[in-house]
Amino acid sequence: MGSVPEMNRRELIKRAVAVGLLAAPATAALSSCAASGSRPRQSGVAGAGMAESSNPLGVSRSAPLEVVVFDGGLGVDYVKKAEADYRKAYPGTDLTHVATTDLQARLQARFVGGTPPDLVDNTGARSLPTAALADRGQLTDLRTLLDAPSCDDPAVPVRDTLIPGVAEKGRFGGEEVWALNYAYTVFGVWYSKSLMDKHGWEYPRTWDAMLGLCAEAKRAGIAGWTYAGTYPYYLQWTLYPFIAKIGGADVLTAMDNLEPNAWHHPAVKQAFEAYHELAAKGYLLQGTSSLNHIQSQTAWTKGKALFLPNGTWVETEAKATTPPGFEMTMSPPSGLDRSDAMPFETLWAQVGEAFIVPRDARNPRGGMELLRRMLSKKVAQQFTLASSSLTTIRGASDGLDLPSGLTSAAAALKAAGHNTVAPRTDWYQSLNREKIAGLIGEMMTGRLRPAEAITAIQRAADATAKDPSVKKYRH
Repeated sequence: MGSVPEMNRRELIKRAVAVGLLAAPATAALSSCAASGSRPRQSGVAGAGMAESSNPLGVSRSAPLEVVVFDGGLGVDYVKKAEADYRKAYPGTDLTHVATTDLQARLQARFVGGTPPDLVDNTGARSLPTAALADRGQLTDLRTLLDAPSCDDPAVPVRDTLIPGVAEKGRFGGEEVWALNYAYTVFGVWYSKSLMDKHGWEYPRTWDAMLGLCAEAKRAGIAGWTYAGTYPYYLQWTLYPFIAKIGGADVLTAMDNLEPNAWHHPAVKQAFEAYHELAAKGYLLQGTSSLNHIQSQTAWTKGKALFLPNGTWVETEAKATTPPGFEMTMSPPSGLDRSDAMPFETLWAQVGEAFIVPRDARNPRGGMELLRRMLSKKVAQQFTLASSSLTTIRGASDGLDLPSGLTSAAAALKAAGHNTVAPRTDWYQSLNREKIAGLIGEMMTGRLRPAEAITAIQRAADATAKDPSVKKYRH
């Protein structure tokens, strides 16, 4: 007996939902994606049109295309640019573009019902759990796209136009590539160079120097730090490389691998105690714990706080409130002292802005073709100039006149060399966002002491390690 045709299968799913056969809440279905009994992983891509030189992925020229994009600090214009190119190549396409900040609200039920869009920018605080979706078999293997000819040179496959690590970041325990990350983000401590110069201050390379500078700033009526208190995972982007500087990158690897007592390493204790001092000594902007990312960035650009932990997109996201002459600048996080295992230049840099093509999409080849067009240098350069962020396309920023913040980030990345870290906080998204980040936030408010936060985090990590329903990953 043959397989059920695609449209008939969709209709069956819809009818099953209608009569209650698939009535489990969407959130529960997605949270249990890694449980046993998930559908087999698929590596092929549903057929459509005829492949040819002008249409290497064999996209149906009349099939509708639906794109859902995270509307965050990087904007959506670069996707729209690629969509315009797509429309020219496939003029009969009915292309729908949706921008949102809440992917879960938009798409959870649609993934469960088997009617997801064709391409999704799965990013942001309310993104879907990519690793779980991959394990459940709900994503399309993007190796077909990686093997396709690139837009800039048909003799060069897409995979060879990307910086190292892009395919690896999209894998979750196998050879399949389930996500393709578009941005290359550098994280660090951001400040106004003009404000620092005005007071004769230099960026501190050790923690004692950091505390000393925060004390001077406080006397001048400026808080030392602020951050997105309602999204405390922003702190991890400088806290984790700080931990690596103190104890070495293997400490972060042990944390990623859910190893017993990984969080009880002395380097974690020293880093947590150091960050706790910022709060204990009154060096945080008052009310920081209740600020979101926009509010904290606005307070910072208004000169209310000296330092802000963030990623390279902040230059664009805070553009509207950044005064002329601000000279936005990024530095690696300060080290602890001379005994650090890694140099001051160590920072967190990683690929991000993950695009996925759902398995049950009506037009998965169209989703991959749009992504192929986004990976052209023309679109990548537009993205870099508009978002003040680097991309995962080799050489896309060469020759561009970059703004001060991105220029400093690129210089810091070059100085770091091989001393970059990229913790896999995406492996266990609920553990990271709901437990670890929240507990770090509690420590920064003073409701938990560093030792209490560490113990609670280790307990949560151990619970995840012992949970048989959660698929495990290792470096």
